[in-house]
Amino acid sequence: MNFLWPQFLWLLLLVPALLLFYLWLLRRRRQGALRYASLSIVREAMGARQGLKRHLPPFLFLLALVALIVAAARPMAVISLPSQQETIILAMDVSGSMRAADVQPNRLVAAQNAAKAFIAELPRHVRVGIVAFAGTAQVVQPATTSREDLVKAIDKFQLQRATAIGSAIVVALAELFPDAGIDVGAMTFGRDRMRGSPLDRAPAAAGENREFTPVAPGSYDSAAIILLTDGQRTTGVDTLEAAKMAADRGVRVYTVGIGTVDGETIGFEGWSMRVRLDEDTLKAVAARTQGEYFYAGTAENLRKVYQTLGSRLMVEKKETEVSALLALAGGLLALIAAGLSLLWFGRIL
Repeated sequence: MNFLWPQFLWLLLLVPALLLFYLWLLRRRRQGALRYASLSIVREAMGARQGLKRHLPPFLFLLALVALIVAAARPMAVISLPSQQETIILAMDVSGSMRAADVQPNRLVAAQNAAKAFIAELPRHVRVGIVAFAGTAQVVQPATTSREDLVKAIDKFQLQRATAIGSAIVVALAELFPDAGIDVGAMTFGRDRMRGSPLDRAPAAAGENREFTPVAPGSYDSAAIILLTDGQRTTGVDTLEAAKMAADRGVRVYTVGIGTVDGETIGFEGWSMRVRLDEDTLKAVAARTQGEYFYAGTAENLRKVYQTLGSRLMVEKKETEVSALLALAGGLLALIAAGLSLLWFGRIL
């Protein structure tokens, strides 16, 4: 636990001093009391409960004082709080390899079912957008709170060739920041233009506005991207370059790998292709953006991954000042101490 004003902790030295003062008062009271022929008679009359009642209010008052002093030092603690996440972009792979049946009934259907269940569990105020990607990436459903529109967009997925993972991240960022001048086309094809071309020197050729100022990775709390894929990039924007763009904007990218890690040969539209899940790149994307990587080898695992993501995105751990809670606890303890003393002895402490 950290403290913003740790100098106030020196006041805790008052607590043992007050404790010693209380013990001195008890001793002085005993010395001034009448002497009885047998102290055992007094002890029997008072009983153990009377002795406990006598010391409980002062003890609670000392605890209240400790809580108030610690509160004055403004403690900071890492606690779980409701997330302020307002927008989530689901970037989902619809490349031909998603028809593989190693995840039942197949990868695409399993991903669709898990995504729809994930959306259904989100709070209604959270806006969700969907980006589908294969050879290119496109927004198939702008961010919305309409769960019905989201389900319809997911059900309309069509398989295509190639896998543009980086482009999916860039398109998702463009959806989150529509005024930022992010241009996935310029990032994809800009390097093929003639050197020195006016178009090549334009800000859009870099894929973003030149006036943009990077922020700390993971610092943007209003949105996140969930990227699901079963393969490795074959076209489009470089995946790690796109991850850097997300990190510079503080957007976390949570990556989900589904399918075969070692790779297998899959047929699609008369083509035979070898697909392999690029876990290293997905882990790098998550690490660079302060997100997290998940592997889902089965439909059940994928469902659990989305459940975990839902809980992570809706509740976040933050270092927060808790002085108000300690002040409240101190006030309640003081009130309890005064109330018990008034009830039992007719006086306040």
